[in-house]
Amino acid sequence: MAKRNAFYAQSGGVTAVINATAAGVIEAAREHGDRIGKVYAGRDGIIGALTEDLIDTSQESDEAIAALKHTPGGAFGSCRYKLKSLEENRAEYERLIEVFKAHNIGYFFYNGGGDSADTCLKVSQLSETMGYPIQAIHVPKTVDNDLPITDTCPGFGSVAKYIAVSTLEASLDVMSMARTSTKVFVLEVMGRHAGWIAAAGGLAGKTDEEPPHVILFPEIAFDREKFLAKVDQAVKDYGYCTVVVSEGTRDAEGNFLADAGSVDAFGHKQLGGVGPVIADMVKSALGHKYHWAVADYLQRSARHLASETDLQQAVAVGRAAVEMALAGKNSVMPAIKRLSDAPYSWEIDEAPLAEVANVEKKMPREFISEDGFGITDAGRAYLAPLIQGEAYPPYNSEGLPEYVQLRNVAVDKKLDTFKLR
Repeated sequence: MAKRNAFYAQSGGVTAVINATAAGVIEAAREHGDRIGKVYAGRDGIIGALTEDLIDTSQESDEAIAALKHTPGGAFGSCRYKLKSLEENRAEYERLIEVFKAHNIGYFFYNGGGDSADTCLKVSQLSETMGYPIQAIHVPKTVDNDLPITDTCPGFGSVAKYIAVSTLEASLDVMSMARTSTKVFVLEVMGRHAGWIAAAGGLAGKTDEEPPHVILFPEIAFDREKFLAKVDQAVKDYGYCTVVVSEGTRDAEGNFLADAGSVDAFGHKQLGGVGPVIADMVKSALGHKYHWAVADYLQRSARHLASETDLQQAVAVGRAAVEMALAGKNSVMPAIKRLSDAPYSWEIDEAPLAEVANVEKKMPREFISEDGFGITDAGRAYLAPLIQGEAYPPYNSEGLPEYVQLRNVAVDKKLDTFKLR
């Protein structure tokens, strides 16, 4: 059978290790050069496929591809472009198949979260009806850790490590000034519907006295009076209070505390910053001096503090995606299966996309303390192994990480221009 090429694209917000997954895909494909031709990457994610803006990764050296494992960001560009349903915009899906056909692409590796899983599923379904079968493999990635079936999502372990370390270090700063100045520190972290990242802040301390003293989860309805009482008591007992708050914290009616009144390209509500909302609440109600910070892009791009466990898993799912495609698999996702907590061990399993797409995995209630403001021993047992090990990038003589910048050579176009909606 003639060799077919592969298409790889990155979707949504990037992580500290999404490029490591790209390296896993490309390296595995090169090892099977007798069965896979070239690996084309989409410039700016799925938009690159729709506009036939493809990157020829064969123009990159083995050394450059290997260097992706320690380089943050999205090497080929990413996007937040959600394809509508087949009924609403069949033309876009047909365009994808046309591009794949024009460039002899038989393997589709889409590296992202829940929305990309849905796109991957639809492409696999449509390709069969159009008579040009595509083996569509979704490769998991999301700092939110909210994909189902997989024990964890590559990208989460590193952001969890960053938040745990930042919570600890900032708390030591606040504690040193608590007698004379700042009493409350608020750290806002990502997590629209699931509180996994906020929960990671709980790894900073093990006792009530240690920070964080309060964690606010999207899964627990925000109660203003209970929250303020908890903060005030922590200040009285310990001299200061550290709060880790998820951006998706909601009130009892389900309203985001920081709803900015707009939506992003995926149709998700834009959140306007819950950190200052919480900090102002503390100031006005309790009078405590405060500081707040938003981890924002820093948490998901902090490759200098990546988890070794996360790095290994990011590479593994990329390689597994290629092996699954070569085994004839379609419409599946390599998933991480936990075998034990201590010692931590895991393996790669297989998840059907029909059970992954459009399903969010939230924090189990048993991982959240009874009062709703912390994590339990079960939550700690789940989280702790994911931040284990250090995977430092190489540093140059000027004291900065040595990251790679790919050449990203474009592939010649063969089709007419396609206008995005």
